[in-house]
Order: sequence, then structure tokens, then C-alpha cells
Amino acid sequence: MDKEIRIRDEFIRLGQAMKLAGAAQTGIEAKIMITSGEVRVNGETETRRGRKLHDGDRVESAGGSFTVHADSQPR
Repeated sequence: MDKEIRIRDEFIRLGQAMKLAGAAQTGIEAKIMITSGEVRVNGETETRRGRKLHDGDRVESAGGSFTVHADSQPR
């Protein structure tokens, strides 16, 4: 099942989002997963830890999958 994370700002960086969603326990673990090509954002492999995620972006990794929802975005 896909997890959802809610953010208050316009975006969240990929490494931070992975920790928030529980897909990685630490920033170091997130960095290793991302730079090793183990993380996909919206179906595309992503190797940038600082990638900005916005409302509706979906992340998949061995640690699980989640979708970002920004509360500040109009629905």
C-alpha cells in the first residue's frame, strides 16, 4: 500500500522525504539508496538527494513507496 506524507511547504527534498516516510532511517541511508540508483520518482530513477518533491510526486524504493501531498496547494 502506498503511504502518504503531508508537507506544509511547496516542496520537500527527496532525502528528507524518505526519512519522513520511513523509507530510510537516516540521512546517510537515504543518500546511499539515492546515489546507488535504488530510488524512483514518478517512475524515473533519481540520483539527486536534493531533488525537490512537490504535491503529487510518487517515490518508490526498497524501503517502500509514498506520495507527497502539500497542504499549501489548492485542491
